[in-house]
Amino acid sequence: MIYISHLRVCVGAGRGKRLEGGQVPCSRGEVVKRGTHRSGVVSEVAEEMKLKQRVVVLVAVILLLGLAKLFLLDGGEGSAASRRDLRAFRKMEAGLSLSRGARLTHTLQSPWEVASQWVGPREVYPEETPELAAVLTALGTARVERADVGYKGTQLKALLVLDGGQKVVFKPKRYSRDYMVEGEPYAGYDRHNAEVAAFHLDRILGFRRAPLVVGRFVNLRTEIKPVATDQLLSTFLMQGNNSCFYGKCYYCRESEPACAEGENMEGSLTLWLPDVWPLQKHRHPWGRTYREGKLARWEYDESYCDAVKKMPPYDAGPRLLDVIDTAIFDYLIGNADRHHYESFQDDGGASMLILLDNAKSFGNAALDERSILASLYQCCMVRMSTWNRLNLLRAGALSSAMRQALTFDPINPVLAEPHLAALDRRLSGVIATIRQCVESQGPDSTLIEDRLNLPHS
Repeated sequence: MIYISHLRVCVGAGRGKRLEGGQVPCSRGEVVKRGTHRSGVVSEVAEEMKLKQRVVVLVAVILLLGLAKLFLLDGGEGSAASRRDLRAFRKMEAGLSLSRGARLTHTLQSPWEVASQWVGPREVYPEETPELAAVLTALGTARVERADVGYKGTQLKALLVLDGGQKVVFKPKRYSRDYMVEGEPYAGYDRHNAEVAAFHLDRILGFRRAPLVVGRFVNLRTEIKPVATDQLLSTFLMQGNNSCFYGKCYYCRESEPACAEGENMEGSLTLWLPDVWPLQKHRHPWGRTYREGKLARWEYDESYCDAVKKMPPYDAGPRLLDVIDTAIFDYLIGNADRHHYESFQDDGGASMLILLDNAKSFGNAALDERSILASLYQCCMVRMSTWNRLNLLRAGALSSAMRQALTFDPINPVLAEPHLAALDRRLSGVIATIRQCVESQGPDSTLIEDRLNLPHS
């Protein structure tokens, strides 16, 4: 009689029974099920095979779920979140082209009142803004009522008040479009056209966290000097036939003025945020030291993000993911100078990180300063909505969208072609960095569903 012991065929030989060739006697510790026939061998082997098949199927399902998540976030449309992000992208595309000379016709409110009502804790302007062209047109054409030196800071600017009492920041042109700023990634004067381009990139990325900006030409003799304060007037001078001013700021020097072409000066105007939304300044956790030979902790400590996650407001809420969104934004535009940032005051960490002061951007189209992405590759986390939007902008779609958006602006062409090409190249670098995080940390740890009440979401 043949028996089974742990899937081993053995013979239960009684006393005095001889074993035939090839038969194995049951050892002393094995349990023999008497009465089990050869069919029991087949049955138990089949059960073991079924168990193995179930394990293989389970592993395959887990892998497929992970791959499905990556597929859906890599341009697929299967998940509700992806479909929602795709609809938002299509809305952005539809509203990208703006009409020059647009006017508000359906409201008695001023353009400034309309823009003021857009502002909320998590956006400067809403997803759908049919009045945007009219507000930007007003920003680029309204009469200047007053001109003064800029608010405190390191770079030259002027504070203007437009018809209706709206404050704006004027940044003058310092470089031609094709000028390449060399040296440190934060070197050089502010670039007025960078402010314009950064605002439209904010629209394209769907962040909606940058104040409204438009390019504008002003006549220094007829528009600025008659309404300028004595403090600003004292900084005007002539260089040849060109009218210039150097203003008041930390690095402002009489020897380094900004000059018009004759009397007409090109610049950018940034809409001042409403006074009912006071700002609070924060030191950026990934800020630079700006001291030769002295590194910030994040520059040598790869586990620095773990320490940041324990500090408010980065230990909960949306702020850390805002910082990472901003790193992606800054890397795309080449801005390595965000040593501080602003949020709305007394927000308990819930306010967005506001994308102010983007003028140290688009300086060197050939330089991709990867250290700007430190918060991304050290924390290895990013919003799903950001990841979805980045994937929708691949294969030249980003530079194409920028060209379309910037066509409206009065100082177009805003960017030289090398800077537009750099946007696409840097986008590929961002996507590659996120993929590396997914490979090392897994999609669930890297791609954060920001529509749920999760830590850092």
